[in-house]
Amino acid sequence: MARVFAYCRVSTADQDPENQLREIEAAGFTVDRKRVVTETVSGSTSANERTQFARLMDRLEEGDVLVVTKLDRLGRNAMDVRATVEGLAASGVRVHCLALGGSDLTSAAGKMTMGVIAAVAEFERDLLIERTQAGLKRAKAGGKRLGRPSALTKEQQTAIRLQRSQGLSLGTLAKEYGVSRAAIQRAEKRFQKLNLTD
Repeated sequence: MARVFAYCRVSTADQDPENQLREIEAAGFTVDRKRVVTETVSGSTSANERTQFARLMDRLEEGDVLVVTKLDRLGRNAMDVRATVEGLAASGVRVHCLALGGSDLTSAAGKMTMGVIAAVAEFERDLLIERTQAGLKRAKAGGKRLGRPSALTKEQQTAIRLQRSQGLSLGTLAKEYGVSRAAIQRAEKRFQKLNLTD
């Protein structure tokens, strides 16, 4: 007989995961208390970064059933939910979501639903890329310098280039300027790039 697990996630400590369990039981699922996994974690955290969910994934076996009240319990966005459901389906675990009528997301109808979710996920990803690129173009057109701001002033970078040419080590300079060795290396690379383009 299939084991039934419930995953109940809440975002804050003042929320009660017990409400989700009651919903699951009211929908006709009988869940042994030792198979109820609750977690307090932000919905913006991906499924694979949730401690209790990761432990649950280790416990699930082929033939088991996982029940959640809403899709967002399975991931932070459509892409994450899709990856989670596909991973569970590949392991032979059926996934039921009450918000979608309690249907098994790994069944034929569930796969169709996941197809729609996949399309939405791709749409979300494309929109995100478009918005990011548009924002970068606007920033560049406005004269904004992109990338991480330098930890060193131009004067410090000039001094570092001179000191490096005199044989001072990266570690010595990093300690002197209170930055990482990588920051000293970046200053050198910027200088080399400027010399190559001149």
